[in-house]
Amino acid sequence: MFQTLRNAWKMADLRKKLLYTLLIIVIFRIGAAIPIPFLDPSALATLFNQGENTMLGYLDILTGGALANGTLFALSIQPYINASIIIQLLMVAIPPLGRLAKEGEVGQKKVGMITRWVTLALALVQAIGYYFIMKSYGAVEYTKGFDGWYALFIILACFTAGSCLIVWLGERIDENGIGNGISMILFAGIVSRGPSAVNTLLKYWEMGNQGYTQYYFLVPLVAVLFVAVIGFIVFFTNAERKLPVQYAKRVVGRKMYGGQSSYIPIKVNMSGVMPIIFASSFVSLPATIKTFANISDDSTWGKILGFLNPDTIAYAIIYFLLIIFFNFFYVQIQYNPVEIANNLQKNNGAIPGIRPGKPTYEFIQKVLGKVVFLGALFLGLIATLPILLGKVTGMGIQLGGTTVLILVGVALETTQQMESQMMMRHYKGFLE
Repeated sequence: MFQTLRNAWKMADLRKKLLYTLLIIVIFRIGAAIPIPFLDPSALATLFNQGENTMLGYLDILTGGALANGTLFALSIQPYINASIIIQLLMVAIPPLGRLAKEGEVGQKKVGMITRWVTLALALVQAIGYYFIMKSYGAVEYTKGFDGWYALFIILACFTAGSCLIVWLGERIDENGIGNGISMILFAGIVSRGPSAVNTLLKYWEMGNQGYTQYYFLVPLVAVLFVAVIGFIVFFTNAERKLPVQYAKRVVGRKMYGGQSSYIPIKVNMSGVMPIIFASSFVSLPATIKTFANISDDSTWGKILGFLNPDTIAYAIIYFLLIIFFNFFYVQIQYNPVEIANNLQKNNGAIPGIRPGKPTYEFIQKVLGKVVFLGALFLGLIATLPILLGKVTGMGIQLGGTTVLILVGVALETTQQMESQMMMRHYKGFLE
């Protein structure tokens, strides 16, 4: 990765793209530090300290702390991610929308415009929800009369405009930067929380000087596991099953076509972090309700909702099973073995030893099920490892398997894009 960055920096056009991307990231971090008027920072800190292990705390990590600080980019790219997921699901449920996405560049632009409008609507809905949550905790300074309505308008406008501005910044990276704009902004937000994680580790190390000598062993163990998790994620992200394909020879006029050998790649982790996002949304709901409703731990509902606290084994087991379920669900709507088998048959292609048509579909479905199950186990292990580590070590720090998975995935994808751009510049055309 570092070698790729060094080589890209030597090229003038790629260097301009890198500097432009860096400029957009700097603008993003400046916006994440601009406070929204009429919000009390101390009350926000109290709210997010209580909801550290809820969905609200998870969203705060993805925003780089902007949500907890009540800044302009508090919503970050969450409305856009949710809108993209909704549009992808609607493409399966609504055939005309699915056909629109296959109409080339014009269709993609229309789908992109629909996604932006859905993003705007979701940003406004989330802004309203956050406003009432902050109001219930006394984080809004003016809540009555004309001042209250004016504060409501300003807060909603800042939240919504900030989310739309982030989408615009991501599109600028796609057009003038190194690409992968939305993911780069998400990457920058997560990386900004790195110093606080390192500071937490240093605090545990200092506790070793106060007589808690076990931290002299646990802190290096966490650091080693963090590096091991990165290597584990890189291996599984690049892992894939290759199904060989042989195309039959055919004669057209005096020329012979076909006879080539290829393969169908089936990646182990083809769904990315989407199953983890879906599962975390469901499993964090009880703790989120408990925090927002101020339910006491000693009450009946408090005990029921406390059964799924993020630091319990029950939470880890249900979380693991939900990740497996959503991984299969997401792959089924993204990967169609029937369409692949039909395309192979139309192009005179076949998997060696497998007859075209239904046998090919059944073979691909069987292989896909095995690979997807292996990928689901990988995602479940990455997501639940921090919980298990916290139970064993007693340390209030998590490796952040989900965030590390996002970071590694974005880094690998960006590196591949830069390598492909450098390869295009070294490719000899027919004029040379």
